[in-house]
Amino acid sequence: MLLALESDKETTADHLTRCSWARTPISIVYHDSEWGVPVHDDRILFEFLTLEGAQAGLSWETILKKRDSYRDAFADFDPARVARFTPARVERLLRNPGIVRNRLKVVSTVQNAKAFRAVQRECGSFDAYVWDLVGGAPRVNRWRKLQQIPPRTPDSDAMSRDLLRRGFKFVGSTICYAFMQAVGLVNDHTVDCFRYSTLTPER
Repeated sequence: MLLALESDKETTADHLTRCSWARTPISIVYHDSEWGVPVHDDRILFEFLTLEGAQAGLSWETILKKRDSYRDAFADFDPARVARFTPARVERLLRNPGIVRNRLKVVSTVQNAKAFRAVQRECGSFDAYVWDLVGGAPRVNRWRKLQQIPPRTPDSDAMSRDLLRRGFKFVGSTICYAFMQAVGLVNDHTVDCFRYSTLTPER
């Protein structure tokens, strides 16, 4: 997800301090309920991997608005079903105004589903594979300003290299880091955001 860089924090009518990119009703709900929450469900992991790739070059707000359409179009992000999509079905998807109608992105989603299934067969689950990349627990950062948050890290570089080796597409390091942020592999809420403490385990 691309982060806005306007101000360091955003305090809304409910008097909660949030990361400053959460400014609209849809982004606030997403920020408060999903972003940075550790995910261990393979279907949801595939959903976020797909949506982060679809978002490349666009705003995350655009993707959130299309999310329900994506779920309808891609079989509720069941990787086993998406892996069986035929070329004819891909052509129908490219006529669907509810998704990003970029041929490379649509075709890559089917390819990624096949690669995702291969990881499941090798590792038991994609969850086991991806969490092993961070040692099984979220990386907890202590950013005070959004400007401090990097677009990529050595962890996302390593993830990107390995996913590309396995045949995934649209998994550059910046996309991988946005995925890591979204599914809680890393906690990148700024320390003044109310979600930072709720997602940071006590030590």
